[in-house]
Amino acid sequence: MNFKKILFLLVTGVSITSLGIAGCTPQQQDLEAGTQQPSTLTGQTETETPSATTQVQERPGDVPYVPTPQPVVDAMLQVAKVGKNDVLYDLGSGDGRIVNTAAQKFGTRGIGIDIDPDRIKEANANAQKAGVSDRVKFVQQDLFNTDLSEATVVTLYLLPEINAKLRPKLLKELKPGTRIVSHAFDMGDWKPQQTLNVEGKTVYYWVVPEQVPANLR
Repeated sequence: MNFKKILFLLVTGVSITSLGIAGCTPQQQDLEAGTQQPSTLTGQTETETPSATTQVQERPGDVPYVPTPQPVVDAMLQVAKVGKNDVLYDLGSGDGRIVNTAAQKFGTRGIGIDIDPDRIKEANANAQKAGVSDRVKFVQQDLFNTDLSEATVVTLYLLPEINAKLRPKLLKELKPGTRIVSHAFDMGDWKPQQTLNVEGKTVYYWVVPEQVPANLR
């Protein structure tokens, strides 16, 4: 093999290697990690923390951000009887207080879903402060595109029209016996099993039935 061929192969090999390195940057890996489906953090150790990666917000949120008062958070978790064996999904999780409180007080694993990247960052920071990052995860995602099938408890603080739009999805994807708790707004024709008044705020509680009535699907 002559010198020119050897030189050509060396140059080509270096070029290919360089392309291979450039084709998998940390930024791309982080973006891909951010699009993964929510998980319940099975096997995560106490020293691990969930990814705080966020993406550009895909569309405006369905509701304005208004935090649920802490006494209402406590009442929602109590009426649902959350425990360490539950997986709680908070739809529109905001600063993460429902998910973080459940993990801190009851050992509950939790997934917070919010479309706003600023809220995801805030929720992750609050989880760190509360010392519950090993049991919670916050996902920047459209709640209507989220797979809810793993949830045993779902919490909401949305709006009546969003609850009505979400109801068929909840009844289709959630297992019978899954508990749903909503702050302030009900689900129309689906009558709650309990209604609480907490410091002037209303909390609604349902349990997904074995057989879903035709008018609720």
